[in-house]
Formats: sequence, C-alpha cells, structure tokens
Amino acid sequence: MPPQAEADTSTTGVLYESDVQTKDGGLDREVAGMKYAGSKKYDLVYANIIWFILLHIASLYALYVAFADTMWQTNVFAFVCYLQSGMGITAGVHRLWAHKAFKAKWPLRLTLMLWNTMAFQDSVIDWARDHRVHHKYSDTDADPHNAVRGFFFAHVGWLCCRKSDQVKAKGQLIDMSDLENDPILAFQKKYYMKLMPLVCFILPTVIPVYGWDESWANAFLVPTLLRYAIVLNATWSVNSFAHFFGHRPYDNALNPRENLGVACVALGEGFHNFHHTFPWDYKSSELPFYTLPNPSSAFIDFMAYIGQASDLKTVSNAVVRRRAKRTGDGTHKIWGWDDTDLTAEFKKDVTIHRPTKAN
Repeated sequence: MPPQAEADTSTTGVLYESDVQTKDGGLDREVAGMKYAGSKKYDLVYANIIWFILLHIASLYALYVAFADTMWQTNVFAFVCYLQSGMGITAGVHRLWAHKAFKAKWPLRLTLMLWNTMAFQDSVIDWARDHRVHHKYSDTDADPHNAVRGFFFAHVGWLCCRKSDQVKAKGQLIDMSDLENDPILAFQKKYYMKLMPLVCFILPTVIPVYGWDESWANAFLVPTLLRYAIVLNATWSVNSFAHFFGHRPYDNALNPRENLGVACVALGEGFHNFHHTFPWDYKSSELPFYTLPNPSSAFIDFMAYIGQASDLKTVSNAVVRRRAKRTGDGTHKIWGWDDTDLTAEFKKDVTIHRPTKAN
C-alpha cells in the first residue's frame, strides 16, 4: 500500500515544506502579512492577448470541422493527444514534480516530460515554480493567478500581463534545485523551444496526414489547435472555476473548492479544496476513483502496479475525517468516504485493490 501521512501537520494546507522551502533552507512565512489584491495597473502583454484570441477563434472553427469534416481516426487521435498532454500536466508537472507526491523511474519521467511538452504550458521547472508559489501565497498578490483579482484574471488574464514584482520576488525564493538537478527536466528546459513545436504542433499534424490520409487543414485544426486549446482551458479551469464554484468540505477558510465539472475536464484536478488542504496526496482527492472523474490517479496507480511509480503519498482516512470535522463546511458526506452512496463493498474493493510496486 502507498505510505500514509501519520498526522495532519498543516493548519492551512498551503504551507507544505517540500513545496515552499526557500533556497537558504528556511521557510518564508510572510503569508499572513502579504498585501491582498486591490486596485492595480496591469502591464499587458499584447502578443499573448493576440495569440489567445486567434487560437480560440481557430478552435471554434476547428470544433465545427471535427463534427462536419474530420475522419473518425483523427478525432480519436485528437482525444488520445488530449489525454497524453493532459497527463503531462496532471500526473507529471503537478503531482510528480511540483508536489513530489510520488516517485517515478526514468522511462515514466521521460514520457511525462514529453507529454508535458505537448501541452505547451512552459517547461516543467518554470510551471512547478509558479505552482509552488501559488500554494504558498494562494490568493495574495504573490499568487501568479490570484483568484481574488477575479474569475477572468484567474483563468487567463494572468497570462495576458507581466508578473507583478511580488510574484517575481517570491518565485526567486523557492528552492527548485530538486527539479533543476533532474537531467530529463534540465534537457527539456534547455531545448524547450525546439522540442515544443515538434511535439505540440508538428507531430500531431503530420501523423494523421501520413497515417490515414487526413487533410493537412483538418490535421492542423483538430488534433493540434483544438486539442491544445481544450487542454489549456481545462488547466485554467482549476485556477478559475475551482476557486469560485463548489463546496469546501475540508477547509472552509481556503478559497479553492470541490468542482466535479472541473475534475472531469481536467482529468481529476477539480477536487481543489482537498488538494490545497493536503497538497502532497498523489490522488489530489480523498477517493481513489479509477475512471472518471480522476483518471490521473488511475494512471499513477497503474504505473505503480507495473513498477514505474513508487512511494505514492496519501493521507489516512482518519486524518482527513478529523480535518473535515474541524475546518470543513459540513459537506464532507458528499465528497468523502462518509458519502452514503459508497457501499461497504465498494470501500472494501478499492482498499483491497490498492496498487503495489511490481516485483
């Protein structure tokens, strides 16, 4: 069985030492004194704004093409690319590298790095740095996608303007040596602008054309542009929808919420109140669903079963229940093991079939 946390050591769920350790080995505990969002003048990045507008216009047309003109093989291929690039974010940069919720052997790390590159959301090292800052300074002016600044800012607006001085200053304090010393991640960062166009745009376009005679236009629109836009918005929805809509069964003082819709489109990342309360849990959820709405957990479990993943960190049911009772909003019976719809047989089954490291 995966190792379980012995105690609830965090009072807020946002200060997790391996995530927010500073370069000098200490913990920067200025969270309580951070200035919260007020009026601010944004330094807009017009190149990003134009790119996002054009991408989404093209994606709307691509959605029409997917139903009206594209071969079924291309649509299936686009869905597979969506799963791969999505897993590169969820199982890869988020759970494996940003939170170190499990360990992975080099073949899995290489695969997740390539899938992450296909997602085109920056290198693993840069993405993980911003995410660690987000957890430490969540909903303050040092949070890169501070939800206090509004839904649009949290979703995509933060990428349409330059980072504030506070975001940049706090990002420089985060110790990223664990990822910088990984040769696979160092290779990705060094050659990112060569790898990314190949993996994100060229291969998803070329494969349908030479694989089953899809047209160049359809191949570029559906498995490339449309897939990329969907993965982007699925990831962004965790920062926006899951910070504005849903319940807070684990910590009512935290802004992030449980949102089933986000979990479905973001491959299991919508259980956001749980995640911010227990950021080291490899499932990012209390319940180990093996299909929707948490396929990322199923993927990690399978990788553990075949020996590619190990040391899966999770939180004991007792710790979760105590925390929910102490700080939750009273909706734990909807989201956790207290759900009356979860039969004793189901609970027994998922406990018995926990993945173990392959011999």
